[in-house]
Amino acid sequence: MNPNTPRTTSPRSYVIGGIALVLVGLVIGLGLSAGLNLQRASTAAKTASSPFSPTVDNSALPESPFATVVEKALPAVVFIDVRKKVGGDDSDDPQDEILKRFFGGDPQARKPQSRPSSGSGFIIDPDGHILTNNHVVRDASEINVTLNDKRTFKATVVGADPATDVAVIKIDATNLPSLPLGDSDRIRVGDWAIAIGNPLGVLRGSVTAGIISAQGRSNLNIFGGTPDFQDFIQTDASINFGNSGGPLCNIRGEAIGINTAINPSGQGIGFAIPINLVKHVAEQLVAHGEVKRAWLGVQLADLTPEIAEGFGLASTMQGVVIQSVLDDTPAAKAGLKRNDVVVEFDGQPVSDLQKFRLHVADTPSGKRVPVVVVREGHRETLYVTLADRDEQIAAQQQRQKSSPRQDASPEPASAGVAGLKVRTLTPAEKTEAKVDSGVMITAVEEGSVADEAGLQQGDIIEEVNRKPVVSGAGFAKQLDEIKSTKKPAVLLVHSGQNTAFVPLTLDQK
Repeated sequence: MNPNTPRTTSPRSYVIGGIALVLVGLVIGLGLSAGLNLQRASTAAKTASSPFSPTVDNSALPESPFATVVEKALPAVVFIDVRKKVGGDDSDDPQDEILKRFFGGDPQARKPQSRPSSGSGFIIDPDGHILTNNHVVRDASEINVTLNDKRTFKATVVGADPATDVAVIKIDATNLPSLPLGDSDRIRVGDWAIAIGNPLGVLRGSVTAGIISAQGRSNLNIFGGTPDFQDFIQTDASINFGNSGGPLCNIRGEAIGINTAINPSGQGIGFAIPINLVKHVAEQLVAHGEVKRAWLGVQLADLTPEIAEGFGLASTMQGVVIQSVLDDTPAAKAGLKRNDVVVEFDGQPVSDLQKFRLHVADTPSGKRVPVVVVREGHRETLYVTLADRDEQIAAQQQRQKSSPRQDASPEPASAGVAGLKVRTLTPAEKTEAKVDSGVMITAVEEGSVADEAGLQQGDIIEEVNRKPVVSGAGFAKQLDEIKSTKKPAVLLVHSGQNTAFVPLTLDQK
């Protein structure tokens, strides 16, 4: 072959070369794609990167500690719709007083009227007994109960107790869900508290949570009627108007109280009646339609460290002090006296005034119980046969109405002492106040120790550190003697129908 002759390539060679190049490119491309992870993003991946897309998490959510409580308790909580009769000459409703002032003496304008009211309650047995507050159903002409499943029933009042603000009503139904009752004596400050009810009458089935803030609250002025016996649980679980009568539950879904009162001027301050007190009252209401309570016939005060020191007792001593003993009462018949310090009742130690009053009230009337008192520094045991409280109060009120009133002839006031000006009582004043001796306050110096202690013009001082006050001059001498000892002067003060111990620290001013 001539070397100058051009070479020729067959078509077949071109085809084979092209295929080889394609294969090499494919291999290189796949390698680079695998090494650099350059896969095409899917539509789902693009969508997931959007901030508005839902996040998918297949792991289990942590369970709320309250969800189980609500599932257990809510079916037993009811809405109570009440029609109340208000107005008329005999009404004690505060709104009716406004109507009287507005309409004057027009008898037609003051006719009894009906107005709606609402509250909450909870079922305690399958037969339809429901716990609520007395102030929810008081003066009701008609009561309708709506269950959580929307069924509505007419209800009747089984019994009500204004002294504790507890009431039991009943609906005609069976196989109802009920709420178990817990033990309020076992709760602790800081425990979980869940309030359930119908705030404002429209927010039905509302649930709020918090803790037990305090126990044993008393001396509260409750809107709608202040109960005589108070031992409230305080909670910061939100309670509003309309929650009254609903349950306060623990974390186990048991009722530990009845939501009763709020503080409109504060936040996170609500009060509930302990369920153990409610149980005792409700049992009597269901069995008898009323509550029977025992009575001692004394006025009492807590034994504070100041009073104990003024009496010459250890400041750590616990008990309650008898301020006065009413005539012809179990206490008077048993020999209890003013200034006795009660340290035991029926075998139980006494340390708190409100709990002592509840203990006495819950003791069966007619029972003879031992009472241990400290008198002049010595322990003595007396035996008291308790009487029915309602009957004794009625008898005391009748005696007060029949007591003759006598005009007093004021005497000149003595010189001021401890910020006070006093004068000796006249015989007429002693008879009217039912005291044996004392002096009347005629003036209180502003900013003085007496003023800060709350003493007022017209108050009667009967005793100083358990010793009777005979005259104005004698009162001044008693205070001077106590001031030299640097001990508090404990005054026994008669104000209106009440008697109270008032400690004065004389070395301050």
